[in-house]
Amino acid sequence: MKFDVVIIGGGLAGLTCGIQLQQSGVRCAILSAGQSALNFSSGTLGLLGQLPDDTPVTDPLEVLDLLEPTHPYRYIGRAMLQQYIDKVPAFFTSTGINFRGSRRNAYHLTPFGLMKTGWLTLEDFQTFSRPQVPWQDITIVNFEGFLDFYPQFLSDAFRQQGAYGVRKASVTLPALERLRTNPTEMRTSHIARVFESRDELDALIEALAPYRRSEVVVLPAVFGLDDAVATEYLKANLGTELCLVPTLSPSVPGLRMQRALQSRFQKLGGLFLPHSTVSRANFRENRVVSVQAENQDDMQFTADYFVLASGSFFSKGLVAETDRVYEYVFHLDIDYPQNRNDWYDKNFFAPQPYLGFGVKVDPLFHPATGGNLCRNLYAIGSVLGGFNPSRQDCGGGVAVLSAIHVAQLILHAHGFGS
Repeated sequence: MKFDVVIIGGGLAGLTCGIQLQQSGVRCAILSAGQSALNFSSGTLGLLGQLPDDTPVTDPLEVLDLLEPTHPYRYIGRAMLQQYIDKVPAFFTSTGINFRGSRRNAYHLTPFGLMKTGWLTLEDFQTFSRPQVPWQDITIVNFEGFLDFYPQFLSDAFRQQGAYGVRKASVTLPALERLRTNPTEMRTSHIARVFESRDELDALIEALAPYRRSEVVVLPAVFGLDDAVATEYLKANLGTELCLVPTLSPSVPGLRMQRALQSRFQKLGGLFLPHSTVSRANFRENRVVSVQAENQDDMQFTADYFVLASGSFFSKGLVAETDRVYEYVFHLDIDYPQNRNDWYDKNFFAPQPYLGFGVKVDPLFHPATGGNLCRNLYAIGSVLGGFNPSRQDCGGGVAVLSAIHVAQLILHAHGFGS
């Protein structure tokens, strides 16, 4: 099958790039091996939370020159970053995803109640100006039998942040009790489908009535696979403030983003092929000619340009063995230390060096194999080297901004859409 651009990876970076290209008339295919890291997202994208030396960042553009020379933001440049950052909220709105936030970092809650800096947060989640909750009287409510939400961790964290009146409670509803008959059914996406019913939301509001005297009721974020309508209804009718906390995977806000982006890409005419593991790439000199997908009857996908958005170790875009780290599709050059002892920190809770490993690219995001640049191939998102998304809180920003930038490079440099 022949396309203008073939994108390997159907997560945040791949879909963002594909949408940008499709809406400019470029015929794209996305080959996605499986669940992307987007399905585990907390609903917040990080732009840049701290520098490599752990110095906190308020405005990322003010500290751009302090990043590593190979950080993707340095390659994009300050002027283009500013343009992209300003346009990103409108881009997401066009896909049905509504964020709040600006380039200046705000705080949001993690599943364990810790405060983390972020750039854009889904509209139905709280953001904070300081790294502490603003309430003293808090009731944390879980659904009986739901195991992916941790009230005790939240309670401990809120108390450490200064809240003195923190209580834990649980509720259940007949519809949720039916889910509990099968232990595999009491998951976030199944609970979210229950609360697509207005009647079930009303039943939940009634069950929460004893806790209206609290300043805020904290619930797991299990509402709205497609939009924030259910959350807005709860906020309007609960009788007290509502705060949603993302759960562990699978995450409803992450699933919402994945579904919305994938739907937008397909409505624009893009071909999205799930369960398509790319097993082989074919080269002619230093150009990629085609890739082969083993789950599509070994079908060959040819294109003028290819974009690698396969993710890092989590998504198996990068693979680590005892003596090497490699990228499995194109066997691209990777930047990592040869001594395995330098791959990790023995302190489990310390920032791990291996999270900064990735594909080496030139300033135009072309990777190389054997030192030879592949000039019709680009790399974007967390497969890139030059940054540590966990330590620097910039994974979402790098995914979105490198995707937009590479889409523009393809459009402008190669004459598509003109």
